[in-house]
Amino acid sequence: MPRILASLALAAALGLAALPAAAADKLSVALDWFVNPDHAPLVVARDKGFFAKAGLDVELIAPADPAAPPRLVAAGQADIAISYQPSLHMAVAENLPLVRFGTLVETPLNTVIVLADGPVKTLKDLKGRKVGYSVSGFEDAVLGAMLESVGLSLKDVELINVNFALTAALSAGQVDAVVGGYRNFELTELDLAGKKGRAFFPEEAGVPPYDELIYVARRDRAADPKLGRFVEAVEAATLWLTNNPDEAWAVFRKADPKLDDDLNRRAFFDTLARFAKRPAALDANRYTRFAAFLKAKKLIDTIPPLDSYAVVPKMPN
Repeated sequence: MPRILASLALAAALGLAALPAAAADKLSVALDWFVNPDHAPLVVARDKGFFAKAGLDVELIAPADPAAPPRLVAAGQADIAISYQPSLHMAVAENLPLVRFGTLVETPLNTVIVLADGPVKTLKDLKGRKVGYSVSGFEDAVLGAMLESVGLSLKDVELINVNFALTAALSAGQVDAVVGGYRNFELTELDLAGKKGRAFFPEEAGVPPYDELIYVARRDRAADPKLGRFVEAVEAATLWLTNNPDEAWAVFRKADPKLDDDLNRRAFFDTLARFAKRPAALDANRYTRFAAFLKAKKLIDTIPPLDSYAVVPKMPN
């Protein structure tokens, strides 16, 4: 009898060993731009095995058009998009079926930047000056609110579209200031070009704080447990890179040789403190307050119920 039982146990073990490993669930993530230090938690989660541990096979896709990812998700052509809280409010106002289910960068990165040795020392000094911008709409609203905080308005400045050449336009003296430059990139670009910049921060000058980068999915997938596993893996990766920044930088720069330069290295370390350490957490007041700001600036007409466009994902037990 013991010999028979042993034989059965061996046969069962061999049978189990012959079974293929469970396939990981695939998820596609459309980034907001080419891979850069803002995406460090995603790269670390992929390359250090955090996604794999969660049973996920995650593909990071850099878009040809930075405005496309939310629409790709809405059309079912990608599972997740990296987007912006302000963009989400406006996309929902256009009836795109999107929902926020996590946060990547939990503070604004947007700024108004001037040259440190230039004539603009305070926001009031922008009166009568030229201000460069890349994208109209939200950036106009940000600049307008900041100017209003010091008794000015958009009528007091000359807006010039410099496309995405913010740093070049400011360095060349084409404009006196730029709006839309990121505090973790454009300021460093200026410094590496031999120029010192000064930043004015929207959240300190009349603009409600908001989440710069968020994860969005189709509304009908809000309860998909894969999204919770995704967020859990991102959280683990974020905590790891926060605790091990030098090793995390080594992992990140190895992902693409083009990332291994001074700009990306400095941006990587400048961004560490801004990554959401609780990416699933939803600050309801922040979202409703910012929606009210956008409505006041006439960028959206109505404010829908919060739970129709921002949720906490279903997390693994």
